[in-house]
Amino acid sequence: MSTAAKPELTGGRRIGVLVQHGFTGNPVSMRPWAEDLAARGYAVEMPLLPGHGTRWQDLNKVTWADWVATVEGAYDKLAAENDEVVAVGLSMGGALCLRLAADTGEGLAGIVIVNAAVDTMRKDVKLLPVLKHVVPGFPGIANDIKKPGADEHGYPTTPLKAAASMFAGYAELRKDLPRITIPVLFFRSADDHVVDLSSSRALNAGLSSKDFEERVLEDSFHVATLDNDAARIFTESAEFIERVTQRQQG
Repeated sequence: MSTAAKPELTGGRRIGVLVQHGFTGNPVSMRPWAEDLAARGYAVEMPLLPGHGTRWQDLNKVTWADWVATVEGAYDKLAAENDEVVAVGLSMGGALCLRLAADTGEGLAGIVIVNAAVDTMRKDVKLLPVLKHVVPGFPGIANDIKKPGADEHGYPTTPLKAAASMFAGYAELRKDLPRITIPVLFFRSADDHVVDLSSSRALNAGLSSKDFEERVLEDSFHVATLDNDAARIFTESAEFIERVTQRQQG
């Protein structure tokens, strides 16, 4: 999904929003949010990450670096066409937004992350560098959604080579969290069966942002963007985007 800005809806300025899905997911998980942002007048770029949206086996052929490059490309397009850019992401998409923030400095006006993953307490992750050569995949993590009938159409299997690359990327990202100084709004589900509290602890300990807020979602599981708290995420993220892009102007 790629939409142009409607500056007549955003105070005469062109504001771009990069919208990023997570690991083994695809833009389905983010489409309602992206459409809400577009309706508010924001330019939206919602890239499909390499290895996603096809077969889970394809994910084992790509790495964290490929996903970082895709996000950078979407950011460059938005930055060239708009006055300000904000990035929003779910799960690994949130981690990719954080990576972008660490790498671009003040280039982003702010980021909104939902159940962002940057760490894990799972012990088997330490075995991934060995397991990835033995086992192609583990059972999938898709559809951790409380709301009945919702479906993110994610992969049924978690590819281990890709997962190993992702967790290595998270380890590098944790070291670079102090480089992030821009405003960050962090939504976290109280009941998340995919991302545990170690990510929240890492963000609270690592980020240098003076404008950082963590808000707990009480009625959603991991894919909160398709869950019972989705409308709240859309409304509060729009308020955040309006505030941080106005502040940049002032």
